[in-house]
Amino acid sequence: MSQGKRIVLAARPVGEPKPSDFRIEEFAVPTPAAGEVLLRTIWLSLDPYMRGRMSEGPSYAAPVPIGGVMEGEAVSEVAASNNPDFAVGDIVRIRSGWQTHAISNGKGLIKVDPRLGPISTSIGVLGMPGMTAYTGLLDIGKPQQGETVVVAGASGAVGSAVGQIAKIKGARAVGIAGGKDKCDYVVKELGFDACIDHRDPNLVARLKDACPEGIDVYFENVGGAEFEAVFPLLNQFVTEGLESAPGAFMGLLKGANFGKQLVRVGPDKA
Repeated sequence: MSQGKRIVLAARPVGEPKPSDFRIEEFAVPTPAAGEVLLRTIWLSLDPYMRGRMSEGPSYAAPVPIGGVMEGEAVSEVAASNNPDFAVGDIVRIRSGWQTHAISNGKGLIKVDPRLGPISTSIGVLGMPGMTAYTGLLDIGKPQQGETVVVAGASGAVGSAVGQIAKIKGARAVGIAGGKDKCDYVVKELGFDACIDHRDPNLVARLKDACPEGIDVYFENVGGAEFEAVFPLLNQFVTEGLESAPGAFMGLLKGANFGKQLVRVGPDKA
């Protein structure tokens, strides 16, 4: 019987994870029972949310137990099948975690068509990171032609997609990333209009220079100093003058507003 490998959580990390928080184990690759398939992992997705799953505190999902296989989504090949819905050689997406092989009853498996592109993209730009970028920017941010979109974590899986979608929509894309190499990649390879190094001691001034007309949409991936630098530069969506209220109200009912619809009737102080 062949041997597989898996990485399990050995200890709950304090601060940044360290190698001793993980343990590599070997196991006998099982034979699928009736209705099951044996999967061979090809690609494993590593994502920031996994750090939260390593902790025991309250969260939106249960933590990985000590000794449990680390959480993660994978692209796998069906190596053996006793399930009529899946044939040997099928490529699927599955949350099987950090291991070379897994058994599944077929529930939750999503078939991947390798003719549509590299299979790795199904857990990248065509998977959860890409969907996060697409829905977050277009359903929530709703960038308009000529607006400025700032993206934190611009060289990452989500941020890189956000900036490119913003450009497709005719907006200016300004990224924030860590280091010259990443910023060069964001501008030269991804096509952003500018990129600011978050390690720059003059981050606020650099961001102001890159966004002379303010920031219309901010896609937050990081928090901290980046958010504090962006927040004062965010443009407000305000209608001026009491006489503009009827038109603004009718627009509100048609969904023309961005965020909370307000009318500035007078100055803050008389």
